[in-house]
Amino acid sequence: MKQHHFDIHTLAAAYALNALDPAERRAFTDHLPHCQACREEVAEFRATAARLADAAAQSPPPAMKQHVMAAVDGVRQLPPRVTGPAPTAGFGSALRRRAVPLALAASVVAAASFAGVAAWQNQRSAQYQQRAIQAEQRLDDVSAVLAAPDARAVHGRASNGAATTVVASERQNRAAFTAAGLPAPAPGKTYQLWLDHDGTMRPAGFIHQDGTVLIDGDTAGAGAVGLTLEPAGGSSRPTTAPLLLLALPT
Repeated sequence: MKQHHFDIHTLAAAYALNALDPAERRAFTDHLPHCQACREEVAEFRATAARLADAAAQSPPPAMKQHVMAAVDGVRQLPPRVTGPAPTAGFGSALRRRAVPLALAASVVAAASFAGVAAWQNQRSAQYQQRAIQAEQRLDDVSAVLAAPDARAVHGRASNGAATTVVASERQNRAAFTAAGLPAPAPGKTYQLWLDHDGTMRPAGFIHQDGTVLIDGDTAGAGAVGLTLEPAGGSSRPTTAPLLLLALPT
């Protein structure tokens, strides 16, 4: 398909996510060496996608190893194999009669221990699976905004030094917010996003560290995205001066 010179700049996000059809990809690949702005946007979108993928990764909890190691202590070990004269029949029979109940008891304890560990692991696995599903859904939502044909991006820098980017899609009525170099908030504080509707700041979600989040709320009619430092849990209205007030791209 033919692309106008202005339209081709909007393909940067879709190109970074390998979401272009062959004709669009060829056109954008030919355009890329001659456009510094598009090269910078492609690099930023690829870095954002990598951070999102890393955020979705899940590590096993440290307590899992402790539970497994504790259960191993209750498992009866096999006796060593030795060669030599067999014990007398009387002593061996008595030893075996005493060993059978002990072995059964140890097996019951071990089975109970592993059953408890298995149940705990299943519960934790379900929790991590649910978190993974939620993270994947967030990644899909953000990727949809970044790859939207009408996606527009604007860049800014917060007063605390963080580099920020807002990507908005008018068709999807959604926007994504990216931060890099965001200092860790003080204990009991969190970064909160806002949508500016004619001077009224409405809560639009949180960002806790470097990365990309989907902005909550209706972006239609909003003129800017704000960022403030608020008490943990957030506020209904900004309680501090904005660290950033970035006009939504149009």
